[in-house]
Amino acid sequence: MRGQSDNPATSRGEQAEAAEREAARRRLLDLAEAERVPVEETTRAVSDRRWLRGQR
Repeated sequence: MRGQSDNPATSRGEQAEAAEREAARRRLLDLAEAERVPVEETTRAVSDRRWLRGQR
C-alpha cells in the first residue's frame, strides 16, 4: 500500500516539469518578440499601377 510519501516526489517532478515548460515558453516568447516586425513596416499600401510596373 502506498502512503503519502509518494506525493512529494511526484509533486517535485511535476514542479520541475512545470518550471521547464515555463522556461521554454519564455524563451519562445522572447524569440518571437526579437523577430517581430512592427506593424507600421508591414501595412504600407502600394498602388496597383506601381506593383504591376515592377512585374514587367
